[in-house]
Amino acid sequence: MPIEGLPIGQELAMPRLTDYRVLTFDCYGTLIDWEGGIWDALQPLIMRNPGADYEVDRSSGLRAFAQCESRQEQATPGLRYPDLLTRVHRSIADTLGLESSAELDEAFGASVPHWPAFPDTADALRVLKRHYRLVILSNVHRDGIAASNRKLGVEFDAIYTAEDIGSYKPSDANFEYMLAHLRSDLDLERSDVLHTAQSLHHDHVPAKRFGLANAWIDRQRLSEGGSWGATERVEQMPSTDFVFFSMGEMARALEADTPDKTG
Repeated sequence: MPIEGLPIGQELAMPRLTDYRVLTFDCYGTLIDWEGGIWDALQPLIMRNPGADYEVDRSSGLRAFAQCESRQEQATPGLRYPDLLTRVHRSIADTLGLESSAELDEAFGASVPHWPAFPDTADALRVLKRHYRLVILSNVHRDGIAASNRKLGVEFDAIYTAEDIGSYKPSDANFEYMLAHLRSDLDLERSDVLHTAQSLHHDHVPAKRFGLANAWIDRQRLSEGGSWGATERVEQMPSTDFVFFSMGEMARALEADTPDKTG
């Protein structure tokens, strides 16, 4: 259950990366380059509409995705992610005034396995794996995460998907499920968890609501005034225990914080 009386923005005592036993990850946007994958998957729609390349740029395309995906996840929480993305694609086309087709909608819905990993992800995860249990809490389906997992370079201790849970983050149900299964599957408690994610909307707002320590992988540099990209805006910025601009930076910070055991 969420922690009552713990407001977004409350400051916690100065933590260290070595205080935690498990990293729980958002996958897409944090480990997998979902914005690059989404933008690539939107190209057939743009090509189908002559002149759209002058009107639809990466920023407007990703912004439309953020809005349409968020609405669709709220409207159909039990829908598998490929089917949800199929509907999102049609909504994006309508939002941008473009003509789509069932074939294009379905191709976009099936695009998740083609989304690339960030270049720093696999090396960083191998460093982190030496110090933590690694767990994914993702809004995609089991087959999609299995395809992406082959690009990540490590074996995760557990993977919990929206398909398993029947709802999408930022729903409380997803975090309740994760915490219950961390306890039953891996004998880990809330205080052991460092939730590590890019999305404020999907992850950090609910993570703080549940009293979880968090590490913001701020790939969009929102903390410096960057773009929201494919992520829905939040009304109030949540507090963060750690901020890194990449997974590689987090791995280097952990190594610097870990005593040298060789000497």
